Amino acid sequence: MGGDEEESTMGSDHSKDERRRRRPSLYRLIVATLTIAAIVKELRLPAEERTWNGIVAGFVPYDFRMPTLERVRERLWDPEGAHLFSPHVFGVGWTVNLGRVFALVRAKIADSAQ
Repeated sequence: MGGDEEESTMGSDHSKDERRRRRPSLYRLIVATLTIAAIVKELRLPAEERTWNGIVAGFVPYDFRMPTLERVRERLWDPEGAHLFSPHVFGVGWTVNLGRVFALVRAKIADSAQ
């Protein structure tokens, strides 16, 4: 008797998890919407004016250019950079400037050692 109740509870939890996986998350929906908006923004421009990078929705950066090693370094590893977050190397949104994080942690450790 108790086992049947336990199995039915587990079954309902499993089906809830499965429904959650199938349903797009709000985050994915926002990213998809911003990506489409950025592409539409570029396609509305004459071909010679398209840069495939810029700002969408007033503040969200996008970059659909082929990534370069220089841009990867600039956005992912810039210890001297002022910002903790920088635009994605490719896509819509921001990425963490790991170089800046490393520099801040190193400075904090140096300060606490003194």
